Amino acid sequence: MKQLENYNSRSGNLIPVWRLEINTRPDDADRLLDAIFEVHPLAVGRYERNATVTAVGIETGRPGENTVTRIHNENFEDNGTEVYPSVELKVSFERDVAVLEKIMDAVLTAHQYEEPIIHLREEWASRAAYDPKNENPNRWWNDGRGTPDMVAFPLVK
Repeated sequence: MKQLENYNSRSGNLIPVWRLEINTRPDDADRLLDAIFEVHPLAVGRYERNATVTAVGIETGRPGENTVTRIHNENFEDNGTEVYPSVELKVSFERDVAVLEKIMDAVLTAHQYEEPIIHLREEWASRAAYDPKNENPNRWWNDGRGTPDMVAFPLVK
């Protein structure tokens, strides 16, 4: 989208990024994020190790012949369907194939599944016109509320 490449407003601009969405067990999201961070800073502006982890949902699948589930799980019922808790770990980074290769290698090495569910999307991400002394009353340092209370990561143990 040519027009977005030139988008530059008073409040900031847009940059082309890839977003990787990785399904994983809730207690493995932090470990996968650590593996990615070892090969890429996941920077957004002046912040690093940026990611989103969704609320816990489920993922389901039926293991085919010669899958590790059928080979290593003695209790697997023939033609059974597996249903497990799952979160989606989302990270974004510049559209660079060499960077993508490093991140995918890190994910596929650290992931618990032999065939993880991973989606790659082309997107545009905002980058704010950064001013740490901004007096906008909506900013957390000006609104009297401060930052929200932090939560433990991972959310589920």
